[in-house]
Amino acid sequence: MVHIGRDDGIFERERDLIAMPGLFSKGSKGVPDLTDDASVIPIAETDYIRRVELLDSFEDAGLGWFWATDHLGRIIYLSKNAKEKFGLPDAMVIGKPLTGLFITDDASMLDEDDVSTRPLAYYLGARNSITEMPVKLASRREEIFLEIAGKPQFDARHRFLGYRGSARDITRSRETRRDAQRLSLYDSLTGLSNRLRMGRRLETMLKQYRNAKRVCALIMLDLDRFKQVNDTLGHPAGDELLKQVAARLKQICDTKGEIGRLGGDEFQIILPDIDDRGELGELAARLIQMLAQPYSVNGSRATIGASAGIAIAPYDGVNSEDLVKAADLALYAAKGGGRAQYRFYSSDLQEDAQSRRYLEEDLRDAIERGEMLMHYQPIVKARDYKLSGFEALMRWDHPDRGFVSPEIFIACAEDIGIIDKLGKWALRKVCEQAQEWPMELRVAVNVSPTQLNTGDFVQSVQMALQQSGLDPDRLELEITESVFAGDDEQTLKIFHELKELGVRLALDDFGTGYSSMSYLRHAPFDKIKIDQSFVRGSTEKGNKNSAIVSAIVSLADALDMETVAEGTETHDELELVKARGASHIQGYIFSRPISQQEALVRLEKGDLAYEPRGPERHRAERQTVFRKIGLIHDDHRYRVTLRNISKTGARIEGLIDVPVGTKFVLDLGDGQLAVATVRRSKKHTQGVEFETSLISDGADGLCTRHRVSPYEIEAAGKPLAALTRDAYGQLAGLSPGMSIPRFAEKGD
Repeated sequence: MVHIGRDDGIFERERDLIAMPGLFSKGSKGVPDLTDDASVIPIAETDYIRRVELLDSFEDAGLGWFWATDHLGRIIYLSKNAKEKFGLPDAMVIGKPLTGLFITDDASMLDEDDVSTRPLAYYLGARNSITEMPVKLASRREEIFLEIAGKPQFDARHRFLGYRGSARDITRSRETRRDAQRLSLYDSLTGLSNRLRMGRRLETMLKQYRNAKRVCALIMLDLDRFKQVNDTLGHPAGDELLKQVAARLKQICDTKGEIGRLGGDEFQIILPDIDDRGELGELAARLIQMLAQPYSVNGSRATIGASAGIAIAPYDGVNSEDLVKAADLALYAAKGGGRAQYRFYSSDLQEDAQSRRYLEEDLRDAIERGEMLMHYQPIVKARDYKLSGFEALMRWDHPDRGFVSPEIFIACAEDIGIIDKLGKWALRKVCEQAQEWPMELRVAVNVSPTQLNTGDFVQSVQMALQQSGLDPDRLELEITESVFAGDDEQTLKIFHELKELGVRLALDDFGTGYSSMSYLRHAPFDKIKIDQSFVRGSTEKGNKNSAIVSAIVSLADALDMETVAEGTETHDELELVKARGASHIQGYIFSRPISQQEALVRLEKGDLAYEPRGPERHRAERQTVFRKIGLIHDDHRYRVTLRNISKTGARIEGLIDVPVGTKFVLDLGDGQLAVATVRRSKKHTQGVEFETSLISDGADGLCTRHRVSPYEIEAAGKPLAALTRDAYGQLAGLSPGMSIPRFAEKGD
């Protein structure tokens, strides 16, 4: 008896028919000839003649095919239609192993990361039933995909006889499914992996890497000022910009890892087998620089920025959820630190993020509570060091935290949407206070791109001038290149309206972005400010900053503009910017920003000449800190105080009379170990030089390239987990006083 299953197409035949060579042919032995008189043909459930006819019609219609094997796995039957359609002569099929005809299609699952299909040979060897298994047809130039089902056959003595099965062509439906898969796993706009696919990829990769003791880095990227492009040029332009961003990311990272767009202006990059934070920092800096270059969008030029957060598994998280959270916190810190920068995750960031949320809430009401102040930094003439004017700088005197860095609260204000409110307040306050000065000096006010494009900026400037009575020529508006991120024509229109009011315009942070200089032909600037990043280190041997300073000054001279060298701090820098022709100088070598009261006192005295005071030469920046760290010598661990630190060394306090040349290991926390040698020692203070220089953490901090590996901690008998603050202590089991110390410790 022949039986066709309802779902899987499995069929069975009476045992005496199974072994017959002409298994399903119309002329099979034992099948009686049919007469023309249908009335004499009996109709019964056991009528195998009708069943054979049904199978024949099923095959002829191309709905599917049948196959059978013997107990050795050799093919003893394949539907004639299948052999004809796929060009398979009997010599290539009959007597050949089934595994030589059908090859398991491992890539047929919805997501190749989730493939768990066992090979066909496994099922045949185990004599298991086969249900809807996707396979490829072997020995074909073009790819033919089939779905097969089969069931093992046994005789009355439970002896294995072979398989009986069915097959159907799923090539077309498979392609349709693959197209649908792509739509579900890839971003339709950029072609990058979407959030779903990136999540699956990361989760699968981290599971595999835990077993193989491998590392994996994750970079979270967020575009800065993208909303401004969307608002000024429209959403189609925003979509085109995102496509170009994706292309630039591919250009840099396509061979290094997998790139995805999570939605909006958020991107993610998975980088396998990288844990060198120096290498990752260089890559992140390159990404930020590349994404900051101007874009041509639908005939307009747009400029945006990017911020990046970096986390590394298993150092910062073992599973995908923790790693993504760590990278998000690092990104949050990068944006909060002033944007256009990257940050590595550290255990401090959780507390920092909470602190920033509190700051955001406090900032909303800071103006009303009278916490916002304006300070003024002198700008002097290069030829005689006499006061030319002031730059107004906003300060936030928080009641609990003291003065909050402008880099932090300005970024906060942009994120919570009150930057325009702060900007208008600052403009009014500066005009009022400048009008109080006993002499007519110019005052410069910074204007954010958001503030400039609010639609009523020109009116707010006019109102501030009218209410204060300040002469428009005394007001100088400092504007960054990023204002040209959107509609250049609208921006230039605003500039000309401002010039009609009589105010002056200065181009701030010139050369730090990637804006085209073509706008200088039309924008009516009166002054170019040379960014402090070009002034700092300009006197060092091999540094090209001095040539950049010369080029900016020459450009300004040709355009009949003044120049201000910002951030001048040392005498050698002062001499260099003067020699390069800067017309004005601003920096700590003359004065830090001062309050309105201090400015009034000085101006009332008529004291307009400044004496340069500062270090003779530029030196590598050294950060002043005050925190406890671990220090390891031999097998003893001390607690010392870190007083300052640079990329090449540090000053520590706490050990008495340490000989010069002594080697230590500084435990900077979070698994960061720095091998150092004592170069200076006096009483309880030592100056140490690092064996390997520290690197930038992307902001104002420093970090080590490498850290204690969580896999080492796991090998020491601890569960695999992200690094703790005291990772080295966890690894070594060290604690103060566990061995006899060589050096005496200074009491607190």
